[in-house]
Amino acid sequence: MSDIDRPRPAPAAAPRLRCRLIVEADLPAVAALLTAGFPDRTHAYWTAGLTRMARRDSPPDLPRFGYVLDRDGDLVGVILLISGTTRAGDAFVTRSNLSSWYVDPAFQGYASILISQATKYKQSTYFNVSPAEHTRPIIEAQGFIRYSQGRLFALPAFARGRPSVRVEAINGRRKGLDARDVAILEEQRHYGCLNLAAIDGEAVYPFSFRLRTVKGVVPAAQLVYCRDIADMVRFAGPIGRALARRGRGVVVIDANGPIAGIPGAFVAGGMPKYFKGPDRPRDGDLSNSEIVVFGL
Repeated sequence: MSDIDRPRPAPAAAPRLRCRLIVEADLPAVAALLTAGFPDRTHAYWTAGLTRMARRDSPPDLPRFGYVLDRDGDLVGVILLISGTTRAGDAFVTRSNLSSWYVDPAFQGYASILISQATKYKQSTYFNVSPAEHTRPIIEAQGFIRYSQGRLFALPAFARGRPSVRVEAINGRRKGLDARDVAILEEQRHYGCLNLAAIDGEAVYPFSFRLRTVKGVVPAAQLVYCRDIADMVRFAGPIGRALARRGRGVVVIDANGPIAGIPGAFVAGGMPKYFKGPDRPRDGDLSNSEIVVFGL
């Protein structure tokens, strides 16, 4: 039989790349991929955060974890989606934090597929609290709007006082807080945040802070929830002194400039935040974000 007549093997099938939902069985591979993509974060950091995500309740019809790019069973890209409800005035809205977006360099041309897939749920507002500088043009091209320009490194203990106000720690239910506020605060307490209440007569104003350090050295508290940033201005002195007694004199607050009534230094540009959707996020609310769930 000549070489011309000899049967030739069929060509190998081209690898198949698809974008799909993350399932719980993917979490070890997702942790490994994120460790490779974000070498400043340890494998233990990603494993702990993904475990917290697995235990959270997500709103109906929204992904529990996010999406991956799957190349014949090998994960080559990931975007996490942390979803929940938060207060917007007297209403509560659905919001999703796009987090930890990474694609293997060999597949960078497919990176935008992940964010397009993750933002297809029109009932949710999407926000990004830690966009890498090189990703900002991409998300802006996809319709994201910058809503917070920087951060105020505040010294609220030096704000003018309100002697009639007292501040207490919140642990669980408390008279004066509705069930939704309690649910938000309890989730954040579960992840290690400090919850405080400013009590002015019969009115109770909730605040939640993630305890962290600035530049890895200065103990600080980052504001992650209040009903309105005006509450932080109004009670800056009593809240600041309560935090200072706990060794947290510096308070980090998302802002678009200096905040009248709160002493501190505003730093622009270092950590801008973006959103896309019907409900513009407000400064002073980082609930349902990687800052709380992962402790970023």
